[in-house]
Amino acid sequence: MTVEIDRTQMKELSRADTVEPFTKVNYWDKPDGSARVIQAFIPMEKPIEGAKMGLAIDGSGSMQNLFGRPPRGIIPGTPNHVQPVARLMSAYLAKKAEDGRVTTLYWATGPGGQDIQVLGDLTVAEAEKHDFPPPDNYGTGTQLLPALQHFTDGKQRKDLYDAIWGMYVFISDGAIQDMDAVMQYCTKLAEDIDVGRRRDLKLVIIGLGDEVDEDQLDALDDLETGTEVDLWDAKLAAEMQDLSELFTEVVDEGTIIIPGDGIIKDASGNVVVDYRDTGLPALLRFALPPRSKSFTLEFGGNVITQSLP
Repeated sequence: MTVEIDRTQMKELSRADTVEPFTKVNYWDKPDGSARVIQAFIPMEKPIEGAKMGLAIDGSGSMQNLFGRPPRGIIPGTPNHVQPVARLMSAYLAKKAEDGRVTTLYWATGPGGQDIQVLGDLTVAEAEKHDFPPPDNYGTGTQLLPALQHFTDGKQRKDLYDAIWGMYVFISDGAIQDMDAVMQYCTKLAEDIDVGRRRDLKLVIIGLGDEVDEDQLDALDDLETGTEVDLWDAKLAAEMQDLSELFTEVVDEGTIIIPGDGIIKDASGNVVVDYRDTGLPALLRFALPPRSKSFTLEFGGNVITQSLP
């Protein structure tokens, strides 16, 4: 079903107000007052065909306390708080990749934060046991573009460039210093995807800690490239309740998660969409009566009502 939307005008429900199984619910009131358009996401739990996955962890100097330090002589060490998070996230991404591996690296390392340190392509089992030690050289700045190019320009990893689809996740704990260059590069990237010069991909940035520049995250999330390509998804680690949220904006209406089931009803109990012939997709996009205050999803004997502002 094709439903007209204006993505730039859509509002998002807070995570606290979003009912499971949805991980994200957007809504838009059409300017002519004819309908309230809903876009709701249900997480996927299976590998993505032809997908490559990548994880890039901030290796700038501000991360030293999180990485901790090993003991030196009589001086005790401090815990590596990055390790458990990196293990969990990299293993999760490896499970989603078709080849069962995730490309891992540290970014913003070395002089000016312009280098990367490649850790390797990890299987699920390897990711779950990887040490994720401190970077060899903490960065003295925070440059995102080198890591972004490593995943996407095809010069260093042609296999990633040639993949049917790719998803690359970046963890940041501070301000990005090369934002202008990143946004210019991403605009060209989106244009190439839009005209078919390269394959599709998704970029996710996760803000960690109190020093994150949320305005920068919002700028990437809302990046306007003059195309219909929605390249970035930005999240704050403190607001994430489940790793499946990484895939919130990846899904599309062609991804069926429950065959032969599912209907959407409006607040009056009228059926708005019937998925019993096509199957329930991971992305639900439909129109409700103007200013509707709720909708209900029914599948497999479950009745889930989502309230709206």
